Amino acid sequence: MSLFGDGLEAAVQKAFTRPAPKSAGAQMRYLVKQLKGTKAVAQMLRVSQRTVERYVKDQIKKPRPDLATRLEREVKKRWQPQIRAKAKAKAASTGGIVIDTRARMGYTAPIGSTDQDRIRHLTVALPPVYAARLFEAQEANASDQQLQEIAAEALKEVYFQDGGRRAGSLEEVRFTDVEHLEFEL
Repeated sequence: MSLFGDGLEAAVQKAFTRPAPKSAGAQMRYLVKQLKGTKAVAQMLRVSQRTVERYVKDQIKKPRPDLATRLEREVKKRWQPQIRAKAKAKAASTGGIVIDTRARMGYTAPIGSTDQDRIRHLTVALPPVYAARLFEAQEANASDQQLQEIAAEALKEVYFQDGGRRAGSLEEVRFTDVEHLEFEL
């Protein structure tokens, strides 16, 4: 995925009520149940069907590092879909989303203002409208750049313009060189 996509996914995963399966066998059994067969799981994980069957029967217990990573990612992507949907709906309707970032930010403004880019560390609560836009873009498989533009627009509105109370002539916010990014629902 991407920095922004992974950050949004991590924020949603914090809403889980139960931990996802940890052992390779339990993860494989969960995926077989979700995808209704070992053949579909084998194709998704790019391993043989027999390998999947061995994990299901606990004949193999420790996967290769690359397989372990794919297995964990696929399980977390499918884990507790209703809890995931409720968390996204709440953030998009009433709760909003908090962004904590350390990045280079600047803006385009009229002549005479100091619009030079500089590293800023911000923790800003974004309104539900922007949470909804971020989640919709993520579900539409938007690129990291598109998610970054939505976040920059949100920071322009909330942080730089303070909801329309200042910097009304601000044209564009540049949000680059992201060192740290975390979302919280």
